[in-house]
Amino acid sequence: MATTLVTGIGSLVTNDSALGAGPLGVIEQAAVVIDDDRIAWVGAAAEAPAADTRYDAGGRAVFPGFVDSHSHLVFAGDRTAEFDARMSGQAYRAGGIRTTVAATRAASDERLADNAAALIAEAARQGTTTIEIKSGYGLTVEDEERALRIAARFTPEVTYLGAHIVAPEYAEDPAGYVDLVTGPMLDACAPHARWVDVFCERGAFDGDQARAILRAGIGKGLIPRVHANQLGPGPGVQLAVELGAASADHCTYLTDADVDALASGDTVATLLPGAEFSTRAVYPDARRLFAAGVDVALSTDCNPGSSFTTSMPFCIALAVRDMGMTPDQALHAATAGGARALRRDDVGVLRPGARADLVELDAPSHVHLAYRPGVPLVRTVWRAGVVV
Repeated sequence: MATTLVTGIGSLVTNDSALGAGPLGVIEQAAVVIDDDRIAWVGAAAEAPAADTRYDAGGRAVFPGFVDSHSHLVFAGDRTAEFDARMSGQAYRAGGIRTTVAATRAASDERLADNAAALIAEAARQGTTTIEIKSGYGLTVEDEERALRIAARFTPEVTYLGAHIVAPEYAEDPAGYVDLVTGPMLDACAPHARWVDVFCERGAFDGDQARAILRAGIGKGLIPRVHANQLGPGPGVQLAVELGAASADHCTYLTDADVDALASGDTVATLLPGAEFSTRAVYPDARRLFAAGVDVALSTDCNPGSSFTTSMPFCIALAVRDMGMTPDQALHAATAGGARALRRDDVGVLRPGARADLVELDAPSHVHLAYRPGVPLVRTVWRAGVVV
């Protein structure tokens, strides 16, 4: 197996405080040795061991690949008209999902896979090396199962989200749809997924329905995560903590009790600023979560209706500008925070034994991600030791 020395790194973010300065574990004038798909060594460039090949970063910043722990990439269709209407004053409502459901059901497997592949490649060009993908645009047993099969071609982080909204056919029988989601649909989908999710929100599923859905998923060996408190206050965040969910995602409207619950458990608060940007909703106050000691992740929520972006750098800029994060907090949330939300310790960090996922920025510091928003600063991306 060949080794590669990445040297000449002006500023290296390791996300391991034992390796460098501060919570980001920053090493100045650093180097990294990659052995096959893993990190073999990290430290000062002057102390780097020899390797088979050498790459000179020319004084640029390097940090772990982004971990996008919340996306909806298996879909078809376009919701430009809905976005246009929203930007003209209409409010965002969960029911818009039905438009994508109709288009996704009508699409071929090949079309769905090609669209997902294009979005994943787009994300990779911007530094994303680990991504989670949900179902949720089929809402039939067959369409949810095929969405998960397609998602599993691209990532092991596959989430069963049959409980995105109540399927149109069950509009007058939501209890019947919950029975479907927790019964035949779950039976078909569980073998293809690692996670189970539910949109616990007005217009989708209430607390009792969400609890039943998540418990059924847990019974099949799936790990829960929850769409929580996006459109208003509700039971989602506290339900996530109650059931030991890996993450509560959105967290836009939080009571003091919600923040206390998050601080008391292991559930990560995943913030999705692309959704607030695209719906003109209020942004959550990240400072409130950090002050309470809550673990925070940052993700794109890439979907065709409320956050059609694959750009983690864009989300970092929004988090710094509109959520009150510092540049350091935002980068950590987009890397190590996302890894924690996926219960992974092999990504989102650059230390010996971790997967060799690195991003080289065409800038001297990661702060430029927020300092120069919208500028394509990502120069080189390694995923599992291979330049992508």
